[in-house]
Amino acid sequence: MKHYEVEILDAKTKEKLCFLDKVEPNATIGEIKSMFHRTQGKSLKDEDVLQHLPVGTTATFYFRDLGAQISWVTVFLTEYTGPLVIYLLFYFRVPFIYAPKYDFTTSKHWVVHLACMCHSFHYVKRLLETLFVHRFSHGTMPLRNIFKVTSPHRQLYLLLGLCSVDVYGEQQIRLALILFLFCQIGNFSIHIALRNLRPPGSKTRKIPYPTKNPFTWIFLLVSCPNYTYELGSWLGFTLMTQCLPVAFFTLVGFIQMTVWAKGKHRSYLKEFRDYPPLRSPILPFVL
Repeated sequence: MKHYEVEILDAKTKEKLCFLDKVEPNATIGEIKSMFHRTQGKSLKDEDVLQHLPVGTTATFYFRDLGAQISWVTVFLTEYTGPLVIYLLFYFRVPFIYAPKYDFTTSKHWVVHLACMCHSFHYVKRLLETLFVHRFSHGTMPLRNIFKVTSPHRQLYLLLGLCSVDVYGEQQIRLALILFLFCQIGNFSIHIALRNLRPPGSKTRKIPYPTKNPFTWIFLLVSCPNYTYELGSWLGFTLMTQCLPVAFFTLVGFIQMTVWAKGKHRSYLKEFRDYPPLRSPILPFVL
């Protein structure tokens, strides 16, 4: 049977990327794509050792230009600074946002001031965690992706004028504040536990387990309790403000965190054969 020889070129530079010989005449384009991908090898990690790779005395490496890069620390600092500053601009009612008669005035509802303190606390906590707690497995990301990462936090749920007065009075606000603070402490506890899993300068991945801190016991049931506590914080903030844009932001955030949690849960199951089977991605026994 006659076989074909297929040469694959870069569409822009016309540079030869691959040469496939003995291609069956009835091979589909999909099969040719698979053959091409197999010739490219796998993506390598920085800690991979050369002698442990499936190569002989001569190794061929392919480098891909990912474009301009930005550190993950810078990404998260940008992501958290934006909402913090924008919220405060609305809270202090700086000129050009509200009508002139409201310039630098304050709301008569004390829940608005409490909401501002909670919101500021949340993002200041995030900034400090980025600087002193988190250890990132990847040093950089493509600069073009920064808007994809930070855009969810640019929602104008910050319109404090849309926040209504609480229906159930101080009891509602107290319960919302307790839920918010409880979940903030829980979220911080999980971040500390995850940090302690990875020694400084290492990219080692381990299965996270509960520690002596009671806030980490949720690891028994959930793979990503940091997202679980994050959701609880925003539910408390929504209950506190009764602000429809905040509720919408919480819903969108929950959907996005669910996607991230499911991805991480699948990664754990794939990487660790002894991963606890009882755990769910984000909500115990549900999701």
